[in-house]
Amino acid sequence: MFKLFTKSFWDVVARLILRNKIGILAGILVATIFFAYQWENMRFTYTEANLLPDDHEVNIVYKDFLDIFGEEGNLIVLGVKDSTLFTVENLNAWNNLSDAFKNFDEVETVVSLKDLQKLVKNVDEERFDLEPFIKDSITSASELEILQEDLFEKYPFYDNFLFNKETKTIRTAIYMKKDIVNTPVRKDFVFNSLIPKIASFEQETRLDVRVSGMPYVRTLNAQNIVDEIGKFIAAALGVTSLIFFFFFRSFRATLISMIVVCLGVMWTFGILGLLNYEITVLTALIPPLIIVIGIPNCIFLINKYQHEVKLHGNKVKSLQRVITKIGNATLMTNVTTASGFATFILTESTLLKEFGIVASLSILAIFILCLLIIPIIYTFLPFPKDRHLEHLNKRWIGGFVDWMERMVKQRRITIYITSIILLILSMIGMNQIKISGSLIEDMSKTSEFFSDIRFFEEEFNGIMPMEILVDTKRKKGVIKLATLKRMNELEELIIETPELSRPISIVSLVKYSKQAYTNGNPKYYQLPTSQENLFISSYIKNSSSDVSLLKNFVDSTGQYARITTFMKDVGTDKMERIEEDIQNKIDKVFPAEKYNVTITGKALVFQKGTKYLVKNLAISLSLAIVLISLFMAYMFRSFRMIVVSLIPNLLPLVITAGLMGFIGVPIKPSTILVFSIAFGISVDDTIHFLAKYRQELQANHWKIRKSVYAALRETGVSMFYTSIVLFFGFSVFTISSFGGTVALGALVSATLLFAMLSNLLLLPSLLLSLERSIANKEVLKEPSINIIPEEDDDEPKNDATNTA
Repeated sequence: MFKLFTKSFWDVVARLILRNKIGILAGILVATIFFAYQWENMRFTYTEANLLPDDHEVNIVYKDFLDIFGEEGNLIVLGVKDSTLFTVENLNAWNNLSDAFKNFDEVETVVSLKDLQKLVKNVDEERFDLEPFIKDSITSASELEILQEDLFEKYPFYDNFLFNKETKTIRTAIYMKKDIVNTPVRKDFVFNSLIPKIASFEQETRLDVRVSGMPYVRTLNAQNIVDEIGKFIAAALGVTSLIFFFFFRSFRATLISMIVVCLGVMWTFGILGLLNYEITVLTALIPPLIIVIGIPNCIFLINKYQHEVKLHGNKVKSLQRVITKIGNATLMTNVTTASGFATFILTESTLLKEFGIVASLSILAIFILCLLIIPIIYTFLPFPKDRHLEHLNKRWIGGFVDWMERMVKQRRITIYITSIILLILSMIGMNQIKISGSLIEDMSKTSEFFSDIRFFEEEFNGIMPMEILVDTKRKKGVIKLATLKRMNELEELIIETPELSRPISIVSLVKYSKQAYTNGNPKYYQLPTSQENLFISSYIKNSSSDVSLLKNFVDSTGQYARITTFMKDVGTDKMERIEEDIQNKIDKVFPAEKYNVTITGKALVFQKGTKYLVKNLAISLSLAIVLISLFMAYMFRSFRMIVVSLIPNLLPLVITAGLMGFIGVPIKPSTILVFSIAFGISVDDTIHFLAKYRQELQANHWKIRKSVYAALRETGVSMFYTSIVLFFGFSVFTISSFGGTVALGALVSATLLFAMLSNLLLLPSLLLSLERSIANKEVLKEPSINIIPEEDDDEPKNDATNTA
């Protein structure tokens, strides 16, 4: 009954499409214009990818911190490591450059050498005064010598903040306004103000200025993502069109396919705009993915049309059969592919949800476009010439099909032994896989800003902020000496940790106050005793409020304090060890009944997000397997067939995981997508093979061996064609400057290649070896969905060129 319904349904669809050509094309044009208007709603991401759900404990802690102290990633740093900076002319030019940024609306404050203040004891008025290191400008070499002596010898308060006394590296800190740091205004400031001014300074002084800080890095990294979208689309179109032309040797067929996938890309951008989603490092991959996935649809449809035309010479009948015979098959394979992406929707990560929604909708959209446009366009075109059909008689592909058949017939034991060896080796490799939670690991290694990150890591121990929030549970609890001593003890651990920079907090200011109280002696840069604290406190109370140089590190009530440090780009394991060491120190130093101390910051949130994604990987992949298994169970109604079909598709995933372990590719947000994507695509070949196999069983009166070899020869060609397209299509991602995207492209390509061989060698071998238990009428009942309709009487069977 359902079979008759399905057949009649596709007959109706074919009639509707071929009889309403103009109306359908007009509808596609209107839909394309509608989606094009949605492009204006697209926006590029201006925040870091938050991989955790909003209600996750780590996110709640981070949001509490932001509520108290505001955005923490608003610092841009400029640095120079050059002895020629310490000349009167160059140092004044450096200070003038820093001063120039104070005039921009986007800048909250600038701290440079010229802004540094000496805390000086005023005995007469029993207070601290602030005196600038540089009053207006440096006028002589002697002033410059005094300045260097003060900076590098006398005032440890500023060490490792604006200079490195060991290497004589100088930097300027530019704090952007917190309310615009995650908006498009940031991009305008970086590209239109910051970069041009720095370039002008470098040209005048011949000094090399290094620039970093999260607002700057995020802006340039986001721009790289935008630039690569066009590069990926062009590369995907170029590669797939060349392969397509190589198969068909027809400019006409190639052009039609390019039109279809280009419309698919336009619709994808429209879906992004319609849903008001940001273009992230993940969603930027979808347009070229649609090209790569759409071309195999075009191959199936056009190849079937040309095969039908060659068979009986009736163009209208050929186009009708294209829809009725290939429409169902391509629908099923596109649904399984979309399912692989759709499993990400069920995760609680907003980043993955958006990727899954857009990708799955776009895959279904490209299927609709292929099914509608290709048959309609061919109704307007003349009858194919003989040269357009020459590819159907290719001889070179016959050698590949013969090799497969020989392997399955004569080398099944070899295939099984090879599969078992690969499985064992892969499981060994899987145990070596590491997890990476680095914010910058996937950034372009060839970009100038990445080398600047490494520069600041070497000179100042990193740029990725890590925050410790100290809640004293009472007002003005921060300024209590007992609290300061506890914070100091924690800071000593941070200083001893080579992956962390020197911490900045209220503790540093209190130490500076004692140094000033002892007439500037750097030996007394330390916390005061209880008695000294009484005297120093009276000096602070009598001082101007401007003395509070670190007022951003204590909230207005005095209940909360922050300790800010910056982290190098370290692996997840090392980051977890650092976090554990700090947490152990916190537990030891801060009594839980008096203090609530939490570790947070962008670096930690990202690391926790990666760990969370690893858990979701298992969930999403399991969902993909279950979903596709249910789908195949509905089609084939055979549990044993489900098990047999899953083995050739799970083995390539295990091999890829093992390969990642052996070559050192870590699990991270980019590579985590490989498995669900590859599984959703590779299972298409299995569906095609098993559907054809079942049809051959019926045609050959349940003669198993004959049916297996017939299905292998027929579907082997189409599986080879589409796998080659997918392999080279995903390979275009290896031209990316982002390490994660390169890994994604290479791993998916490799997995799909393994999957093709597995489906062409292991799957038929299993069917032959287990023929008694799986290939009988009771096990292989009438399918709920007949993917490949019964062949007509005038159509010869077992034609290796029929890729349907």
